[in-house]
Amino acid sequence: MNTTNYKKSMVGIELVRILAAEGDKIFSIHRARELAPRAGIKDSYLCESLYHLRRNNWIAPIRRGLYSLSSTLPGVMPIHEYEIAMNLVSPAAISHWTALNHHGLSDQIPRVVFVLTTSQSSVPRMRARKSEDNLYFPGDYIAGDITYRFIQVKPERFFGTEDVWVFNSRALITDPERTLLDGLCHPQYCGDLSEVLHGFNVIGDNLNVERIVEYAIRLGTATAKRLGWVLEHFGFDSHIVDRLVKLPIKGYRKLDPSSPHKGPYNKRWMIQENLPGAFIT
Repeated sequence: MNTTNYKKSMVGIELVRILAAEGDKIFSIHRARELAPRAGIKDSYLCESLYHLRRNNWIAPIRRGLYSLSSTLPGVMPIHEYEIAMNLVSPAAISHWTALNHHGLSDQIPRVVFVLTTSQSSVPRMRARKSEDNLYFPGDYIAGDITYRFIQVKPERFFGTEDVWVFNSRALITDPERTLLDGLCHPQYCGDLSEVLHGFNVIGDNLNVERIVEYAIRLGTATAKRLGWVLEHFGFDSHIVDRLVKLPIKGYRKLDPSSPHKGPYNKRWMIQENLPGAFIT
């Protein structure tokens, strides 16, 4: 560590200690300004103090005006990526492939953390970057070593969540039923459709059928028809399936909305079965 920079950062060390004592592992510049007088830091020097703390790895930037304490500090536990997600945007819920993995419905570990939020929310942005497979993801945001991908929905579609605790902090995550439906709506954010169908197979009798049917109807008829096709395929109770069959819909919908139009048409469900190959349960 550069000696000059270290000396400058020492001016802010007391602020870091106070933040840690207050339990502010993640803090805004406004919170730092509130506590700065207790650390003997003048308001005119606060930004420079934060700059040196950041440069010497005592704190790390999360987004504009938001920081986290370094986990190398005594008594500061590492900050979980879910906790960071809750601070990047509001409302926020861990979703899609990340939630699928969290609930044990996928063995695959996604390289990004998927976060469900609303279309009215202000999500952090950064310049497009190249991923390892040379694809551009202009909507991704990097905080620390973690990449976050925000999926925005209309406010009325932000539902089906539950609280989880990670490192003594609360985070919101889509429940198993909502997660599986998100997979039917956007399988590309859950690996692919085969990974979503694998999730249905894994959850089996633990699926709350009444809940997932209600959710599907709220998300739209196309989603409800896809769900009905899946439930019937896995042999769920016929009266539940019949309720979804009776829903009116105009025109065929693709079973996999992210794949091309191909495959046979299922008139019962008004679904084009555009699976990449024969699906085996």
